[in-house]
Amino acid sequence: MIVVAGEALIDLVPDRPAAAGPAVDPALPALLPQRGGGPYNTAVALGRLGSPTAFCSRISTDGFGESLMAGLRDDGVDTALVQRGAEPTTLAVASIAPDGSAGYGFYVEGTADRLFELPEALPDSVTAVSFGTCSLVLEPGASAYEALLRREAARGVFTALDPNIRTGLIPDADAYRARFLGWLPHIGLLKLSLEDAAWLAGPGDPAAAVREWLAAGPAAVVLTHGGNGISVITRGGADCSVPGVRVDVVDTIGAGDTVNAALLHRLAAHQALTAEAVAKLDEAAWRDVLGFAARAAAVTCSRAGAQPPYAAEL
Repeated sequence: MIVVAGEALIDLVPDRPAAAGPAVDPALPALLPQRGGGPYNTAVALGRLGSPTAFCSRISTDGFGESLMAGLRDDGVDTALVQRGAEPTTLAVASIAPDGSAGYGFYVEGTADRLFELPEALPDSVTAVSFGTCSLVLEPGASAYEALLRREAARGVFTALDPNIRTGLIPDADAYRARFLGWLPHIGLLKLSLEDAAWLAGPGDPAAAVREWLAAGPAAVVLTHGGNGISVITRGGADCSVPGVRVDVVDTIGAGDTVNAALLHRLAAHQALTAEAVAKLDEAAWRDVLGFAARAAAVTCSRAGAQPPYAAEL
C-alpha cells in the first residue's frame, strides 16, 4: 500500500464570467469549489489508477471536509489514517492564465490540516510514503510530517517528495531551502518542476543543484518540463527524458500531482519501490515510467480542475 501524507483543501477555481447585474462586475469570474491539495490529488490519482492507497492527513469536519472524505472513498482511498478536526478547511483561490497555468492564493489561518499530529506506526503493508506541498511549510503540522518522513525512511520505507513550492506560504526562503536540504538523505525519489528547481537553487545553477541534490540522498530526481515532457537522472547513471503529450490544455491544476501518482504506480509495476531498485532501473524502464506519467498528466490538463485519469483512460 502507498500512503500519501499531506494537506487536503478546497480549490476555488474560476469558471466563467459572472452574470452581469447592478451589483456584479461582469469581468469578475465565478469561483467553483473543487477538491484539491497536492497530496490529496496524488492520493486520488493513485486510487483511480488502481494502486492500493491510503491518505494520511487531518481534515475538517465541516461541509468541505465531508466532501473531501467522500472524494477519497469514491476513488477507493483508505481513510483510516485521516485525523479529523472542527477547524475550517483550508481554501486556495486559483487564477488561470491564458496558457492554462495556475497561480494560487491561500487562506490557511486556523485551519484543520495544519494541526496534523504524528500518527502511530504505519501498517507493515506500507511500501511507500509520498510527501509534499503546503503540509511541509505550515506549522505545527510541518514538523509532524517531517518527523513522519524521517521515521518511515529510517525503517526502510520508500519515500517520495514533491516540494511543489508555493512562495506565498514561505516566509523565510533561506530557512526553507536549508530545511529542504535536510530532507534529502531521507528521500528515495525527488520530483520537481523546473520552476521549483530554480527557486530551490536560489542564486545557484539549477542543473548543478539537481546533481548536488541527487548526491545528497535520493535514488532518482525527476524533473517536469511542463508541456515539453519529463526527465530523470539517477544514482545508477540513467539520464533520459520523454516528450510531453500534446493536448488542448484547459488548465494545469493537478498535473504535477498526477505525475507523482503515475510515477509511484508505474514504479510499483516494475517492482521498484525501493531506493536500490530505483537506482538500478535502466533507461528503457525509465522511458516506460516517464511516458506513463506524461500521458496521465496530459489527461489531467485536458479538463478543468484536478481530475486525474482512471486506469482505463490510459
